Amino acid sequence: MRLILLGPPGAGKGTQAQRLVQKHRIIQLSTGEMLRAAVAAQTPVGLQAKDIMASGSLVPDEIVIGIISDRLDQPDMKNGFILDGFPRTVPQAAALDELLKKKHIKLDAVIELRVNESALLNRVETRVAEMQARGEEVRIDDTPEVLSKRLASYRSMTEPLIHYYSERRKLATVDGMMTIEQVTREINRILSAVGAMEPKAAAPARKARGAARKTAGKATKTAKKAAKTARKAVKSASKAAKKAASPARGRRTAKKAAKGTVRKVAKKVTKKRAKR
Repeated sequence: MRLILLGPPGAGKGTQAQRLVQKHRIIQLSTGEMLRAAVAAQTPVGLQAKDIMASGSLVPDEIVIGIISDRLDQPDMKNGFILDGFPRTVPQAAALDELLKKKHIKLDAVIELRVNESALLNRVETRVAEMQARGEEVRIDDTPEVLSKRLASYRSMTEPLIHYYSERRKLATVDGMMTIEQVTREINRILSAVGAMEPKAAAPARKARGAARKTAGKATKTAKKAAKTARKAVKSASKAAKKAASPARGRRTAKKAAKGTVRKVAKKVTKKRAKR
């Protein structure tokens, strides 16, 4: 399963990504985490990114793509991944498509969580008001003002990806204003429809077919063993019969030889008497 989740800040991408990770044992790829890991590991691409990150500049797309490329080659990627925070622009999406094509990796779906921006702002305002009423500290990046800027950035930079992936028939849209459980069910329905995951009924059926093949294999082995045992039994019986028959043949042969000898002696006696 290989996915991209799209949606503005506050749409619930992180929550749904974690549910998919836990259910399907896939890896959530965060470009920020991958960059820090590459720098710590001192990989060639990580060393390129180190100085750029230290200066506070944005890491170029080609370096980010290089880090994603290295990460996709790791053994734990066999079950799939969810990309988090990348791509953010159409050029990044095109570069990612080229990378996946070179690695012969198919992107199963791009799921957009569509939300009402006014409702998101109202949620943040309500949350901030409740935290202030309880005397709790409000994070500097968790205010209506910051969210408004992030939403504007999303509209200008990332929203064009919706058209990009729609043209390539990879996009599926989910109403992000539903409850968390409803959004999860809808995402699972989409993934089943595109073949990214097995329907629930398929797993038991696959297990049943496997069990049937094992049973058939055992039955075949048992039948072969039985046939082999039967052949051995026939050979043993045949040998036993021959042995049992040998003494009888010997007695018959002895009787015939005795009778022949008696006849020969009788003839000789008869001849001698005739001469006299």
